[in-house]
Amino acid sequence: DFCLSRGLGDVYKRQIHNRLLLIIIHILFGYLATFSFFPKIFGFLSFIVPVIFLFYKKNYNEEALIFASYVVGAEVFLRMTNSYFLYETGKYSVILFLILGFFLGKFNQKLGIQFLFYLFLLFIGIIFTRVPEGESIRKAVAFNLSGPLVLGIAALYFYKRRITKRNILDALFSMLLPIFSTITFIYFRAPDLKEIVFGGTANYATSGGFGPNQVATAIGLGVFIIVVFIVMKERISGFLILDSIFLIYFFYRGLLTFSRGGIVTGIIALLAFSLFYIISRKNSLQTFIKYIFVGMFFSIAIWVYTSGVTGGMLDNRYSGKNARGIQKEDVTSGRADILQTQIQSFIMNPFGVGVGNGKYERQSSREKLTAASHNEMGRLVEEHGIFGVIILIGLFTIPLMNIFFSTNYHRGFLVAFFLIWLLTINHSAMRIALPGFIYALSLIRITDEE
Repeated sequence: DFCLSRGLGDVYKRQIHNRLLLIIIHILFGYLATFSFFPKIFGFLSFIVPVIFLFYKKNYNEEALIFASYVVGAEVFLRMTNSYFLYETGKYSVILFLILGFFLGKFNQKLGIQFLFYLFLLFIGIIFTRVPEGESIRKAVAFNLSGPLVLGIAALYFYKRRITKRNILDALFSMLLPIFSTITFIYFRAPDLKEIVFGGTANYATSGGFGPNQVATAIGLGVFIIVVFIVMKERISGFLILDSIFLIYFFYRGLLTFSRGGIVTGIIALLAFSLFYIISRKNSLQTFIKYIFVGMFFSIAIWVYTSGVTGGMLDNRYSGKNARGIQKEDVTSGRADILQTQIQSFIMNPFGVGVGNGKYERQSSREKLTAASHNEMGRLVEEHGIFGVIILIGLFTIPLMNIFFSTNYHRGFLVAFFLIWLLTINHSAMRIALPGFIYALSLIRITDEE
């Protein structure tokens, strides 16, 4: 027993050492991405290396899960550094890795007929697609369906698939690694905070010049993952104090984006995870209370500091006020108006207006709301009509049933994954692969055996 425990201890130490080394490497990646030669090389390797490994390993140790998770965490970084030749390559990579894992590896799940039907209903909407002259039907369809397609393929792969707790933690760590690169790139790319004029809207300068919504979504995911590891007493770097420093800095950079959705999503998901985790542990209430008090203290301290750095504009942003401190009529930044027109469009067109047509319908209307939808539920209802309603019913029902028949310990993960999907698609639609992939993780069967 002594030899066995000592051997396991050595393995754990090596694993922690490798984790810290990988974090350092990815911080270096973030710095190298500021040079023009690096991004394309990194983008190519992030695609070709997983393909080679999957053919070689035959998905024996859930390599498809690990590599797909890595790309999900890296997609924002790859986009903001122009690492891919095609903008949607991240989504296509996730789809390819999971398909390879499905066919090369052992069949370890139930066949999700429901999600084959889901894919069928999605493609029906293409029949009604009509775009204005000069616009590309291919781009309209790819922009709006690539995210839902990731969800469908990932759901087929993960539906009631038996995944070990260790695989889940490895997948979360894989997602986190490239977010370190994102944070580092933003640090070097963003101007000095003293040079930035903060207002009442999302800030591109503090987001490395890229979309604050997507950047905050990635950082919010990073905050969630770090807290999960801390709560479970799994050390990311090997040192609790270093993990805490990472968490503080992630939260700080996330607040500076002035994009609320991603940060709020991460906080709600980690609260849900912590609640179920504590319920499943008889003697962990004391520890939970300690973490809550410590977490609240540091959160308030970071908030006060960041608010001071931004001249109080952070308070205005999160309370729905403009730069002058006047309460905005619409705290959703126009999303509520778009959702209202989508519901009206559904009433007028019960079979939908066609994939990608929602934006052009609004453009030609009197309201002149030309923005693409940020709400995936509204887009499904508007563009897919009654078929979209059926899709939504299925998307809610299936994971909730899986959660209901799970233990409290497993519910912590499953509920958190479901909430990340639900909240993300309501502020950022399915612009990135994250929501579709994380939704599919709420369908798994978590096993404790290795």
